[in-house]
Amino acid sequence: MAKLVFSVLMIVIWWMLHALQMDEELAMGTVHEAKRAVDRAAHAAAQQLDRDKLELGVLSIKAEFAEQKALAYLQENLSLDAGLNPQPGSFLRDPAEVRLFKIVNEGVVYPYTYRNSLYDYEVTLDRPGVILIVHVKYPRLFGVLAPVEWDLKGSAELVY
Repeated sequence: MAKLVFSVLMIVIWWMLHALQMDEELAMGTVHEAKRAVDRAAHAAAQQLDRDKLELGVLSIKAEFAEQKALAYLQENLSLDAGLNPQPGSFLRDPAEVRLFKIVNEGVVYPYTYRNSLYDYEVTLDRPGVILIVHVKYPRLFGVLAPVEWDLKGSAELVY
């Protein structure tokens, strides 16, 4: 009888460990998909050329178009609504939060190194660019485990 109870207990423990491993794999898939979305959004924002300044020979990113395009790409790639809340079918369960959206334009000397100690991020830009940090939370399958949260960082330069 003791062997039977021991076997059942071991099977339950093995299933729990297997479920935890599957949860970790789902979390890693979420972070990879979300990171790709942040990178795409930063790249799309960085391509919003200010044509008025270009006529004067100045490479610059148009701020209002850049932010709109970044948010549109985040919404599309993460299945979010206008408030960055997940829509049905999204792999996220909690809203995404844009923690930082910074445009580095013609007012600096290139190459320019952007540093942010709060998010432990550093990037060097050779021309105008965009820095984007988005906070994403992955809800765990088991309620006893705290959600996994990431500050996903992306940057892109104006391509001409």
